[in-house]
Amino acid sequence: MKKQSGFTLIEIAIVLVIIGLLLGGVLKGQEMMTNAKIKRTANDFNGVSAAIFSYLDRYGAFPGDDPNAAARWGGAVQSGNGNGLVSGACFSGNANTESRQLWLHLRESGLVAGTGTNLPNHAFGGRIGVEDTLYGINGNVVCMEDLQGKIGEILDRQLDDGDGNGGEFQNNANVTVYVQDTNYTVIKKL
Repeated sequence: MKKQSGFTLIEIAIVLVIIGLLLGGVLKGQEMMTNAKIKRTANDFNGVSAAIFSYLDRYGAFPGDDPNAAARWGGAVQSGNGNGLVSGACFSGNANTESRQLWLHLRESGLVAGTGTNLPNHAFGGRIGVEDTLYGINGNVVCMEDLQGKIGEILDRQLDDGDGNGGEFQNNANVTVYVQDTNYTVIKKL
């Protein structure tokens, strides 16, 4: 009689447990990385606001809107009109708008890192911008593009009221409830 070789049920069970533990560890690691990105993105909203208000305290005008910026730094720096509002679209391709000059003013003052009028990116890869009055929020707002609905919803709950169409944190679709796999541009009032 031939002796059969193979795995016992106990050996198979041990292998399955090990595979389950490995999968659980990988999934937990991915969740931890996503949570860290969410925290960094929330910090980006707060950090941009802090840099803008530091500039306002230091120079008496909003960056980008500063009427004395060109005289202060020269070069490619342009002055704003000094009306207290950052004009131009958040993600404008025109480096001469106040919304793009804002980044150059902040960089010249040493308040943010980066180069020229280039828009910084948030942890999920989309751009960060600033503009005046958007999606029904009056005054200057910080904008972030390309955030999935599930991320936007978490940020909205952390930074405001969780209502995507109300409060000081809103989305571009003017919807109260975020669709989980839809990308949004979200804004937060300064």
